[in-house]
Formats: sequence, structure tokens, C-alpha cells
Amino acid sequence: MKVDRRSFLGLGLGAVAGIAISPVGAKLTDDSSIWTQNWPWTPVPPDGKITYDQSVCTLCPGTCGISVRKIDGRPVKIEGQDTYPVNNGGACLHGIAGLQYLYDPCRVKTPLKKNNGRFEPISWKEAITLVAGRLGKIRENQTPDSLACITDTNLGSVPGLFSHFMSAFGSPNHFTMQTLESWLTQTAQTLHGSGHTLGFDLDNADFILSFGAGIIEGWGSPVACFKANSGRMQRGAKFYQIEPRLSNTAATADKWIPIHPGTEADLAMAMCGILLQENLFDPEFAAGFRGGLNRFNAMVQQKYPVDQVAAITGISAADIKKTAIAFAKAKMPVAVPGKGRGDGTQSLKEFAAIHTLNCLTGNINKKGGTFVKPVPGYLAFPDPVQDAVARDGAAQEKLAGSAQELVTKIHQSDAPVVDTLFVYSANPCYSLNDPVQTKAAFEKIPFVVNFTSFMDETALASDVILPISTFLERSEDVPSKAGFAGLVVGLARPVVDPVFDTRSPGDVLIHLAKTLGGTMGKSFDWSDYKTCLKSLVPGIWKDLYKNGYAVVSQGPPAGRVTTDFAFLAENPPSMQPQGDADLILVPIDNMRVASTAPASSPFAIKTVSDRVIKNRDMFVEINPKTANGLKDGGFVTVTTPTGSAKVRLNFNEGIMPGVIGMVKGLGHRFDNKYVAGKGVNVHELISPVIEPGSGLDAAFGVKASISKA
Repeated sequence: MKVDRRSFLGLGLGAVAGIAISPVGAKLTDDSSIWTQNWPWTPVPPDGKITYDQSVCTLCPGTCGISVRKIDGRPVKIEGQDTYPVNNGGACLHGIAGLQYLYDPCRVKTPLKKNNGRFEPISWKEAITLVAGRLGKIRENQTPDSLACITDTNLGSVPGLFSHFMSAFGSPNHFTMQTLESWLTQTAQTLHGSGHTLGFDLDNADFILSFGAGIIEGWGSPVACFKANSGRMQRGAKFYQIEPRLSNTAATADKWIPIHPGTEADLAMAMCGILLQENLFDPEFAAGFRGGLNRFNAMVQQKYPVDQVAAITGISAADIKKTAIAFAKAKMPVAVPGKGRGDGTQSLKEFAAIHTLNCLTGNINKKGGTFVKPVPGYLAFPDPVQDAVARDGAAQEKLAGSAQELVTKIHQSDAPVVDTLFVYSANPCYSLNDPVQTKAAFEKIPFVVNFTSFMDETALASDVILPISTFLERSEDVPSKAGFAGLVVGLARPVVDPVFDTRSPGDVLIHLAKTLGGTMGKSFDWSDYKTCLKSLVPGIWKDLYKNGYAVVSQGPPAGRVTTDFAFLAENPPSMQPQGDADLILVPIDNMRVASTAPASSPFAIKTVSDRVIKNRDMFVEINPKTANGLKDGGFVTVTTPTGSAKVRLNFNEGIMPGVIGMVKGLGHRFDNKYVAGKGVNVHELISPVIEPGSGLDAAFGVKASISKA
């Protein structure tokens, strides 16, 4: 019998189908797995004692508890920790691939110093002496405020140590990257006063109104959100998703409401107007409004009439009213802000308007509602010891309202703005909009010190690299964040000795401060980071050490909350995309792709759909109605006021006409064959737009055009 290629494929497919549906399938596949495991070229971990170490993952804001399986002391597998309150045994694909970061080809293995554009290895003693010498000259010049610092977050003892270092040194210029947590904190402090942040009881809410929040795309604590969404389905709670694209989150919602990108704040304001007009607000909670509820109502009715907002958003007036009324009449409604993962560029006006919907319903600090809770305050830092130079420097005005605004200011200034910059666990030269501008700004900074585990875009733009141990190689407190309803502080523990010549960031800062001496040494009067951490968390150390975590707060916070409408009553402008082209390009968050530091693991990249990235080619999503004769899969050039990129088309009827989208987290430009050189960094096509009143980048997208490549 002749067996050609088509017959062979048919035979093979038929055999596979037969195995899959027959009772012998499991037996055959089990036997095949045994055979393949016994092939001599298949790597198999050596036999040995099996142990499990408990720790906490810090690869994303999810802060999941993990259990690391070890054979003869070598970690071989990561799973979710069953008893950890945040994730209760779950784990995302980034967490389970965490072991790959130990041996990542971009690990920085020893301290490095740039010499004539090339990095050369130096010892830790040389590195600390070099950095301390630079800081000493700043002190001699009595300009301590010329030291700036960018960290990934401001929560936890390590970011706290950087803040403590800056205060003791005499600089107010400590910045964090824009994260969901930073947006929620600024929203809470704008409406409710300093010292607050927001949490969302998604586990118990009976109506979730999401303004683009990627509940299953990595928003907040991903695993906790997965479980909350699953529980929502089981208890029959309603879930409406408002966004311009049929994301995975929108596909699981009860209703997807397409909206023109950038008009979410207008929609939320119009809904607030409906609640006020229809007398569907909570009168008891409204009694705590400051800034004039009547004044706010008058502004909303005048500036955001429903018919006008319908034309702006692309949502019918009837649907706006119906959705607002359904939300207000629910027993436990929650409105959730934060497009995609919620990190990166957002609008304070949008967050504030959406949260005002929560305030008007009165479902604040109640089961199934929004929690206005204190900013985590479990750390007991001592006051820094400052001399006259430090006090004068600390009293200077902060250079900017955000890391993005700082970079923009440096780039636009002819005079020196910053003498020395610390960067910790962040990659602004990749993650900020217009990274070309960011790199140009870094070139204007005389001395950049990077505390990092990996050689990425920002590390390449640095002068000294101090290699930091990964989360699997060091101890650290890890507080829950990013919208989580309660506060759980976990203890990350080293499950393996450092693979390379790396150190804990806390130990590096303590060593650096002691080398500087004087008041800096007095402000860091700890022998090492372990001793420091124990002294900073006296109230929870016993639980941390014994259980691996401490539940600081759970359930609705106590106390009455007041709301100040002053910010919204002034009617700040809604952000507009730059450019004058016909299309709007928006970034897309994909759960399989990490959009911040560190970059995605090789395993995660291998799981990405070939309609996002194929070989090295990036895809841009477009509705077929917008394609104008272009072919699905064909090459095109996307052009914006900031740049252009050659990509391929992915026809998607689930994205609104006139809108195109590209996944964030690809297009890295450093030497890593698994991650770099794949696709395009969408941030290279978007310029920052600084929002008045917040100082934060609110560029949700950019005007773009598409032409055949």
C-alpha cells in the first residue's frame, strides 16, 4: 500500500484520536512517558531526600505563597502553598517557572563597573567604595537632594530601607514606578485623606462593574482574582466588563460593554450623575461628603449629561442608565478601576470617578464592598539621624510627582537635574513610555547605580551594577498589595544559597551606609538585614518566623470614612491621545507576558499564542472592518507621533473598529536569546502625557496609522 504524506498524516491523526478515546490510551501514554524517561539523553534529577521549603513569590504584585520541592537540597519544582491566605494553593505560570530565573542567561553574576562603554567585573569592596565615594562628594558639595532613587514599589522593608537611606542622606527625591498599588493609594488619599489605600472584596461582591480591569489578565493579585472570579460564577454574582476589546476577562463576564478608549472617566462621571439624579445614592454615607455634594452634582449634570457622554463613549444612553441603575440597586456592588493589570499609565481622574461610584452606593468598608484601609504600617522604622546638610537637602522641593515626570524633566533640561540615581528592581528604560527619551535622560545623569538581578535595558544604561539575589535566594518581608482586601505579610526565605556572587539588597544598603559613616552609619545601626528586619516588625515577627506569614488585617476596616469631592468638582480634563491619525493604538496586557521587571521567563514566552508573537514577528490586533483591504497575517507598518514598527495583522472582531492593540512586555533589547529581539516594545510608540493634578503619566494610548509594509 502506498502511503503518501496526506495518508501518513491522516493515519497519524487517526491513531492519536483512537488512543485519545479508547480505554488503552492512558496505559499507552503512561508507558510512553516511562520509556522516554529512561532514554539515556533525558535529564533526570538524581535520587535523594525530598524536602519542601515554604516561601513567597515576588515576581509580580500577587505575592503568592509558594512551596518549593527540593531533591537532595536542589530545588526542582515550585507550587502554590496550600495554607497561604492570598492564593490558597494556587500559582500562576510565572510563579511555577520561577526556578528558571536562578539560571537566567542575563543574571548579573558579580558587581560590574562601566569602563569606556563596556562593563568589567569588580569586587564588592571596590563597588561599595566607588559608590560611597560618589555619595561622599555630593555631601561635600552640600547637595544631597541631587541624589534620586527609583524603586519598583514603596511597600515592604527593602523599599522602606531605600526611603530611609534617602531621608538620612537628605534627599526628598525617592520615586516609585507607577503601579496599581500607587494609583489606588493616590486615589484613596485624594478622596479620603492621607494614609489610605483601597482594597476590593471581590470574593463577596454581588455586582462587579469593571472599567477595563483585567481580573483574569493579571490585575491585582492574579491567583486571588482567578479564585474570586470562579467563586463569583458559583454564587451567581453579576460581572460587567467595560473596555474596547473582548479580552479574556470580558469573555467571562455576564456582559461586555465596548467603550471608546480614554472615555472611561466620562462614563463613570455620567453614572454618578444618574445615581444622584435618580436618588439612588446612600444618604448616610453622603452625609460624610466634603467639598460640596450639591456643587459636585451641579457640575456632573452640566458637564456629563448622558446623551453627550453616550456620543463620546460609544455606549447608548439607555445602556448607560440601565447599567448605572443595576449597579446602584445591587446589595454589594463594587466598581473596579485600572485598565489591564492596572500598572503603568492610568488617569487619576478615571480612578477617582470610578471610586466615587463606590462612595455614592455607600458600600464602603462593608462585606462585598470597597475597603478604604490604612496604608500598611506594620514597619517600625526609627527616625533617621540627620545633620544640617541632610536637613537642608530634605527640606528642598521634590523634583517631580512621578518617575516618568522626573525622566521627562531630566530629558528636557539643559542644566544638570540629578547627579546620582539609584534604581532598584525596576526597568524604567523599558517600562516607561518613550524609552528612547528615557535612555537619553539616563545619559544626562552622571552616575547611575543599579541594584538588580538581571542585565536588562536599564542595567545597560547604568554605570555601576550591584547584583541582587533573586527571591529564591534571600529573605524579605512581602506585604500583600494591589487591591487585595486585607493585609497579609509573608516572609520570603532563601530556598537555595546564592548561585552567583550576589547579595541581599538590604545588606548592600546597610554596608553602603556604614561605609559612608557619620550620621548615615548611625541611621543604619544594624549588623545585617536579618537583624534589621526582625527589629522592624516586632509586632508580627513571631508569626512571620513561625508560620511564614502574618495576617495583619482582614475583613472590613472599622471607622467612619469621609469623602472629599474637591478634586473632581474642579472637573479636571480627560486625557486625550496624542496625534491626529484615525486609529487609536492601546497596549494590551497578556497574562502570559510580564510587562515589568523581570522580563518573562523562557517557559512563559513559549506559552504565548502565535497570534501574539510568531518567531520574532509581533502582531497588532485590528477589527476586520478597520483593515481596509489589508490581509490577515500580512505585514504592515504602524506609525505614531513617537515612532513606527513593522508588525503583522491579527484580525479580531472582538476589538472595536478604529482601535488597534499590541501586547505589552515584548521587544526587549538586551542579550537574552529566549526573550530579547521578539516583537516590539509598544512603549516605543507612545509618548508620556503628564496629567495635571497628579504628575503621573496618563497616556492610555496614542493616535496611529497603518500602512502596508
